Amino acid sequence: MPTHNRADVVGYAIASVLQQTESDFELLVVGDGCTDDTAQVVAGFGDERIRWYDLPKAPHFGYANRNVALRDAAGELVAFAAHDDLLFPDHLELLSSAIDETGADWLYSRPLWVSTDGVIVPYCTNLTNADELDDFLNVCNTIPASCVLHRRSCFERSGYWPEDVSVAADWQFWIRIINDASKIHYLPPPTTLHFSATWRKSRHSSASEVETMLATADAAPWWPSSLSHNVGADQTEQGVIFAAMSATGGDWSTLARQDIERVIDRLAWDAIRSPQAPDLAELARATQLAEASVAEMRRLKDLRAAEHHEAQAQIATLRAELDSVYRSRTWRLAEPLRRARAKLSGEPL
Repeated sequence: MPTHNRADVVGYAIASVLQQTESDFELLVVGDGCTDDTAQVVAGFGDERIRWYDLPKAPHFGYANRNVALRDAAGELVAFAAHDDLLFPDHLELLSSAIDETGADWLYSRPLWVSTDGVIVPYCTNLTNADELDDFLNVCNTIPASCVLHRRSCFERSGYWPEDVSVAADWQFWIRIINDASKIHYLPPPTTLHFSATWRKSRHSSASEVETMLATADAAPWWPSSLSHNVGADQTEQGVIFAAMSATGGDWSTLARQDIERVIDRLAWDAIRSPQAPDLAELARATQLAEASVAEMRRLKDLRAAEHHEAQAQIATLRAELDSVYRSRTWRLAEPLRRARAKLSGEPL
């Protein structure tokens, strides 16, 4: 669990790890130049499974410090927790069971995003679909690190987190693991809650897909109440939802998963029954084609106008030259000759 100055919420994140139904783990909390009360919050748990790393600030998001702890990790399986995310109580149990059953090297559960005002929305990324995998490998990361579990052997095969990138080192590491011919697996039931980082200053984590889902949640009268929490001005969304999770224990996770399935089914139902939204890319292409067509029509019209103007000018010139010929002395003197020729040939003058 890497952390930097989030003493206000890191306690909730740590508590969600300590409450796991799978209790055989160590929690490596990596302080990346913390200058607030994070050390005191960590020490306050007094749990021997926690190892605290109070390290100076590393470049960027402290990826080098994360690698310090990862090299110390004793477990055969490695999971990640963010200082502002929450794990469902059975997160480690479900993911570790799945990795044993499937023989996968790297797997993840369905991401759930939480807005800054407490609305939970699902994200649908299934890397077993070729097109979605291609998008993940080449376009953007849609899987928070807290959803991921992998074998320690991935470090030996693919190295550790890159330390020379400014952002998304987790994504770069996942790509390396996948490209190293590792077997991956997707676990559809959600097991974590991913919150918008404060530095993003965004209700929807600056993700357009999440923004679309939140717009649906805001407008849909059928949106489940269990996926919408009221966050007061003096509260954090992590604190509000952690309290709801703790009040009902495993029942909260069960209800949340059921309601996530309801949401996904309802979205699929609406997509089938409702008129399809316009394909924005196709609309853009059609608009460009129409604009190009209009521009070409205008060009041809202007060309015809220019050609017409040029022709008119040539006609005017020829007419002037002809008038000059008609007015010439030579033309008048040749008048009797033209008449005689016309009479003989039968042609008009």
